[in-house]
Formats: sequence, structure tokens, C-alpha cells
Amino acid sequence: MKRRRLLAAALALPLGSVWAGAQREEDLSDAVRSALSAAVAAEAPPRPEFASTAQRMAYLRWLTAMSERLQPRKSERRTRVEFLETLWYESRRAGLEPELVLGVVQVESNFRKYAVSPAGARGYMQVMPFWVRLIGDGDSSRLFHMQTNLRFGCVILRHYLERENGDLFMALGRYNGSRGRAEYPNLVFGARRQWVLED
Repeated sequence: MKRRRLLAAALALPLGSVWAGAQREEDLSDAVRSALSAAVAAEAPPRPEFASTAQRMAYLRWLTAMSERLQPRKSERRTRVEFLETLWYESRRAGLEPELVLGVVQVESNFRKYAVSPAGARGYMQVMPFWVRLIGDGDSSRLFHMQTNLRFGCVILRHYLERENGDLFMALGRYNGSRGRAEYPNLVFGARRQWVLED
């Protein structure tokens, strides 16, 4: 019953809502800063290549299904497909499940590219500008660029997952600035469920 309420809450987020909390700036060791900087500095995503026809077909099936589900929020097909291709690439690159990242984007910005939270977090994954200063080139306006935002968000979430020893619940709380509280992770888990592709 509680999960149903959380899923209903995630689905009922107003179109203009932004959930982002206040990610906290933390001291990073030089090694962590360098690793995160390298992770966000790579070039644009290439077209995916697959080892087998079955893998390619599974990807195309995922892309088609997700495009249909996302259509009410992103009506223009080309924009929608470009977003999904980039999200798939960046989430896989960071070792994250694409459906989880879709859940984060839904809860954080409701798929709004130019969303800004009261705390100043920006873009699809509501990345705080201090991250661009810590591990990027310092230009926080780039957080409104789709790939840049998705890359930063995925790299930061992966970083938090490693800091929390694989505990996704705690990593999501840290990502949102609400570590240890259940509301935000539960909203993301609820949103994630609607993006899972059934076999």
C-alpha cells in the first residue's frame, strides 16, 4: 500500500515541479577529483555498437518502448529519441541502469531540460553548479546542455554509490541532499518501475 502511494506521488508530480534537494559540496581528494573530471570530460556519445544482433534488437526494443512512454512529456520524436539515446549511453557508461536514471530524471526535473530548483540545481538531473567548478570547466550554464547534464548526473550518482558501498538507497539520498531519509529514494524507486521493460 505504501509503495502504491509513493508511485502515485511520483506519477502525480506536477509538470512544472522540481524535486531537487540541496546536494552538499564535499571535500574531494585529488584522486577522486581527477577521476570525476576525467569521467565528465570525454567526447559526445558515439552511436552504440553491439556484439550481436540480439543485443542490438534488445536495445532497439528498449528505445521504442521508452520513446512511447516518454511521448506525453516530450512530444517531438527526434528530441525524444536523442534524449533516450544519450541517457542510455551515459547511464551504461557510468554503470547505472537506464531505468533508474529515467526515474531520477522524472523525479528531479520531470524531463524538463531547463529546470532550476530553489537550491540552484539545474537541468534534467538537477546538478548543482558547484560540481562544474569542482570537476568541470567552471561554466555552470553548460548544465543545461543535455549530454553534459546527463553525464554529470550519472557520474555523480555513481560516485555516491561507491561512497555508500553499493547502497542505492543511501546513494540516492546523498544525491538529493537528503541522505538517510526515505521519501526521495522511494519516489525514485516508484518512478523507476514505470520505465522497466517487461520481457
